Amino acid sequence: MAKSATMTVKMLSTADTGFFYVKKRNPRKQPEKMEMRKYDPVARKHVLFKEAKIK
Repeated sequence: MAKSATMTVKMLSTADTGFFYVKKRNPRKQPEKMEMRKYDPVARKHVLFKEAKIK
């Protein structure tokens, strides 16, 4: 059976609240690290989320 092409990454808030989303991405199609603006319910506003390792 073939290995899955997608990997799971943690999107960590840059507002230092500790809130994170879990996303999937294909490293073959998107080799750079992900960044996206999403809602942080702890800070109660949209902030930049950056990719971090899942421990």
